[in-house]
Amino acid sequence: MGLAMVDAFLAAGHPVTVWNRTPSRADGPVRRGARLAATAEEAVGASGLTVLSLTGYDAVHAVLGGVGPVALEGRVLVNLTSGTPAEARAGAAWAAERGAAHLTGGVLTPPAGIGDPASTTLYSGPRDVFDTHRATLEVLTGIDHRGEDPGTAALLYQLNMVMFWTALSGYWQALALAGAHGLTAADIRPLALDALDLGRFVEFYTPRVDAGDHGGDVDRLAMGLASTEHVLHTAADAGVDTALPAAVAALFRRGVDAGRGADSSSSLVEVLAKAPATR
Repeated sequence: MGLAMVDAFLAAGHPVTVWNRTPSRADGPVRRGARLAATAEEAVGASGLTVLSLTGYDAVHAVLGGVGPVALEGRVLVNLTSGTPAEARAGAAWAAERGAAHLTGGVLTPPAGIGDPASTTLYSGPRDVFDTHRATLEVLTGIDHRGEDPGTAALLYQLNMVMFWTALSGYWQALALAGAHGLTAADIRPLALDALDLGRFVEFYTPRVDAGDHGGDVDRLAMGLASTEHVLHTAADAGVDTALPAAVAALFRRGVDAGRGADSSSSLVEVLAKAPATR
């Protein structure tokens, strides 16, 4: 991701200073015109705007922890690192204590989408800082400011990841089960494309969930439980891993046990809103 961002900035004519914990990873960007800083502090000091794209907030603090407060004062940190809302808020407070502004960003595209205005990055943090650097940030993707709270962009990013990874894991499960029956990914491609097109369900359920309407006029949780258990048994019969379908069936069972069997499966929103009691 960082390499894609550097290339986008270079292509747009921006002077770019790069730093990486493994210096050799910067060889390509340097050949393409970037300047390699010897330290993270040198990199931060090279520009008023620093973009971070790391594996998590522990890495952010490990990198910036060695940067002196004087070097950070007056700088803008655009933190595109994945993390929790609480981590983003703490990161913004940490930056503010050192005189730096902090924008949280959630990049909703893989590296191939960097440089494409049709891609989107969600930002939150000081609006004036965002507006000042809007043109630079638009080099990377389309942009959408979602408020002053630095945790908002992190939350929205994680909501996106909840849906993405859960749906994609279902696809991997389906491929494993298909393979156990001699079918290839190409064989089930049309079925997968249809099953993963969830937009119509989102449109249907959105107003009902917001209204608290979980009536079982269209689907019922008890029928969903039966269906998920059929999936579980099919996987078990094929000798493939059952951890994922077992977890889904267990969730539906929790809903039925909570008295929601005659309600829509959307009632699972309310079941999931409260962590189960530990024993």
